[in-house]
Amino acid sequence: MTDAQMARLEPFSPKSHGKPRVDDRRVLSGIIFINRNRLRWRDAPSAYRPQKDAQ
Repeated sequence: MTDAQMARLEPFSPKSHGKPRVDDRRVLSGIIFINRNRLRWRDAPSAYRPQKDAQ
């Protein structure tokens, strides 16, 4: 996602409450990639998988 796209979506991002947040850009890009390519999360490239699965 571009910086401009992320800036438009930033007001809708949840706020961090003490716990470190994941990278919103990576999460949103992953969701778009999965939907566009009609994949399941386990079939996604490791860059988009949840951190616990990417290891």
